Amino acid sequence: TGIKTGIRSGLNEAKFPTSSALLPEQDNGVDKPINDIEGAGLRDELKEWGIGRTPKGTLGEGYNVNPFENVKGEIANLDDEMLRLIDTKPSALKEAAGYFWGLRSGGKKIRPAVLFLISKSLPSTSSTVLPTQRRLACITEMIHTASLFHDDVIDKGEIRRGNKTANVMFGNKMAILGGDFLLAKASVSLARLRNLEVTELMSGVIEHLVRGEVMQIKGEGGIEGYLGKNFFKTSSLIANSAMSTAILGGAPPAYVKEAYLYGKYLGNAFQLVDDVLDYEGQVEVLGKERYGDLKSGLATGPVLFAEETRPEMKALRVRKFREEGDIRRALDIIEGTDAIERTKDLARVNAEMARDVVEGWGGERDALRELCRIVVDRKK
Repeated sequence: TGIKTGIRSGLNEAKFPTSSALLPEQDNGVDKPINDIEGAGLRDELKEWGIGRTPKGTLGEGYNVNPFENVKGEIANLDDEMLRLIDTKPSALKEAAGYFWGLRSGGKKIRPAVLFLISKSLPSTSSTVLPTQRRLACITEMIHTASLFHDDVIDKGEIRRGNKTANVMFGNKMAILGGDFLLAKASVSLARLRNLEVTELMSGVIEHLVRGEVMQIKGEGGIEGYLGKNFFKTSSLIANSAMSTAILGGAPPAYVKEAYLYGKYLGNAFQLVDDVLDYEGQVEVLGKERYGDLKSGLATGPVLFAEETRPEMKALRVRKFREEGDIRRALDIIEGTDAIERTKDLARVNAEMARDVVEGWGGERDALRELCRIVVDRKK
């Protein structure tokens, strides 16, 4: 049935072909219209995204481990490695594409950290990171960085990670070309892994990023559409790269499935927290301005949850908060509801689900579980 079809119809029914099997030339949903994915498929998965669940309240216990310290050696020099991968002429293209890595402003590298921790937790790889798994981490970061370049052009972003965005530094054209170049380089590196399953999964992620951006622009579907957009724009990359890491490590099918679920739930939690920080975060800590989503006309969790009890929010959302006083009015409505707390609760539920998925793992299990708490408690 194909990997992506299996995922959309429920992971319990998903079929994972062996790495030696050629993937059949059939419709795996790649060419289906977005509406097909925004419809029943997402509704069937809402229960798996934490809707209607209450947090257990156990993430604060901690596991006395620093996930990033445990993969410090693997993350070291990752920026330099990616800069070497995109070495090209003209130099202006490399300068734009490698802008954030050159600044060493790539943050804690949470996506590579997830992949390295999973690599060191698989029963088949003896607590080591294979060269193919390391290269996959680079590919994942290249895809992620490309999406940031494109997002900042679309959203007219000016500050990211405390620095000027690529579009401000180099202009929209070079920022777009830099992002395109990163996707091209990621695709070449992906092909060199010579694994058809991983190639299909990670190629699908690039498709998902575009679909998610279109869903965000449309802003339709309420909570259902919002969670679907979150999956396509954020969770899919983490989930499918986690799954690919397990595949490259020769992990048993159960680990492959659990790696995907861990990445999916962690990605969901990460994006939900990100949306809360847009309202509650401190500018000097966030490295970007507050209320950026509202200013860009985007309705995230706090807006949508507030609308459930304050229907006057709908008119503001539909006109994308463009009229004078709309943003202040939206903030007042949100502050008068439990919308922020409901968004936080949904993030906690997803983080707890991610934590529980790896309960039976060995290796860096506690680091993976601690990462769930870190994602929920982060301030930037």
